Amino acid sequence: MKLISVVTPCYNEEENVEELYRQIQAVFAGRPQYDYEHIFIDNASTDRTVEIVKRLAAEDKRVKLIVNTRNFGHIRSPYYGLLQARGDAAVIMASDLQDPPALIADFLTRWEEGYKIVVAVKTQTLETWPMRGIRRPTTG
Repeated sequence: MKLISVVTPCYNEEENVEELYRQIQAVFAGRPQYDYEHIFIDNASTDRTVEIVKRLAAEDKRVKLIVNTRNFGHIRSPYYGLLQARGDAAVIMASDLQDPPALIADFLTRWEEGYKIVVAVKTQTLETWPMRGIRRPTTG
């Protein structure tokens, strides 16, 4: 059985981590050919994020928690989480639920087809036009 590591960096995500956990659990419930581990790496949250993930980890052996003593940012934190991952493949899933965990199924399909790296690209947004303009990539 292939092991998939889901790495979730978080910072003050007490309102999201439990729902994210449930959605990822549901993705893998429908894919019995995989086992998974869910690694939450916390960037020194000041809310109840760590408390909630500790409870999840006590209830589910697939949940792991790394607690940083300070905020290492959105690059180093997930990288360190990847270094701790044991899986045959790894998925980085943000804790804010902006990327639907259901996409993991598509990622796994592409990976099984032989792709080494699979990246999602957001093609639509509900942001206002000023925010879309700010975020639009420039050519140059």
